[in-house]
Amino acid sequence: MAKKEIMLVCAAGMSTSMLVSKMQKSAEDRGLEVEIFAVSANEADSKMETQAIDVMMLGPQVRYMKDKFEEKANEQGIAIDVINMQDYGMMNGEKVLDRALELMD
Repeated sequence: MAKKEIMLVCAAGMSTSMLVSKMQKSAEDRGLEVEIFAVSANEADSKMETQAIDVMMLGPQVRYMKDKFEEKANEQGIAIDVINMQDYGMMNGEKVLDRALELMD
């Protein structure tokens, strides 16, 4: 399996950094080759243009922006979803990673 790119998007790109770490740990434990990174909502558009992204996961605080990103994501073949609020609040990296992997199937 080729390395997969998962982009998390939040208001400032900082609140998701702990979630990224937990997702990376879960991916390592499973032997998965994934690149997981977080960006602010302002940076997301340019990242979509410059990087091959497989999945875009929006933090609950920017769920209202899903429509804004969806058209561009669909054009580029990027799966997009909003992170479950409970999983986000609990920083459940394993469940968020599971959802991202589901979206890639």
